[in-house]
Amino acid sequence: MNIESILNQAILFGYWLIAIFALIGALLAATTREDAFTVAERQGKLAWVGLLLLSALAIAIAMPFLSWIGIVITGLYWFDVRPQINDILSGNYGW
Repeated sequence: MNIESILNQAILFGYWLIAIFALIGALLAATTREDAFTVAERQGKLAWVGLLLLSALAIAIAMPFLSWIGIVITGLYWFDVRPQINDILSGNYGW
């Protein structure tokens, strides 16, 4: 195996891993209360579920430009939206 084939396999593995995280995020968003998204001043629950499902699809089939958008949406959910919603649901919100 040459270095190029190893690199391609690593990239493909990374894409699949992020697609799995997008699916998990969609499942978590689907089981989160709707009013938590409203209090967090974010898009609605169904919007996030739809965005994450479409992101997982775009990433899994490696659509050239849409997969990068899906990766950004997935990261935005996991590193911005989800922590804020968890803080709201656990009562740890404030200024």
